[in-house]
Amino acid sequence: MLAALGWGALAASSLVIGALLGIARDWPPRWVGLVLAFGAGALISAVSFDLAEEGLEIGSRWSVGLGLGIGALTYYVANRIVERRAGGGDDAGPALALGAFLDGIPEQLVLGIGLVAGEGVSIGLLAAIFVSNLPEAIGSSTEMRATGRKATPILRLWIAVAAICTLATVSGYAMADSASGDLQAAINGFAAGALVVMLIDSMIPEARKKAGRAGGLVTVLGFAVAMGLTNVG
Repeated sequence: MLAALGWGALAASSLVIGALLGIARDWPPRWVGLVLAFGAGALISAVSFDLAEEGLEIGSRWSVGLGLGIGALTYYVANRIVERRAGGGDDAGPALALGAFLDGIPEQLVLGIGLVAGEGVSIGLLAAIFVSNLPEAIGSSTEMRATGRKATPILRLWIAVAAICTLATVSGYAMADSASGDLQAAINGFAAGALVVMLIDSMIPEARKKAGRAGGLVTVLGFAVAMGLTNVG
């Protein structure tokens, strides 16, 4: 259990580090766009290899598909609620934070389940989670800072998200014995579905707007780095 807590905290720590980097200084919009583009590429890799492909290996296509649908609808509805409470506008910060939250919980559940399964901790998976979380947190905190939100509430938000994601690893460790392959596949699908909607609705448009044409090249770089890390260890 302590091992699950430690590995979960390590994986989620990039969310807090990213938030600190985002509020530490005023980032030029182009830099923010490039960071978001790199993160988008890393997340596309995570959807493809760490979530969808792995889900198909441990469960049925129906389980992955059901998880995809539920995850996509959950993000869509939750993001609409967040937008209404925020009064609309072009602030992508809350949407990116919501995406990190809805992706982080199932992703770290899977991390905890893997510990009990005797697979140990994949350095590649851990690194891929870390790399994909960091740009989300930087981009989100920078966007929220630019709209006038104070640094302390932003940091508290990301600490809370990181803490919940850490506890998700412990929960995955605790439920591993009763989690069937189809349930694990559905959890993977849920994270993938939430991520795809977030990428299309918020992260990629924001990266393209701020980074310009270079965003596409940096997105490929993020994908390549994360894909390479997935196959490590």
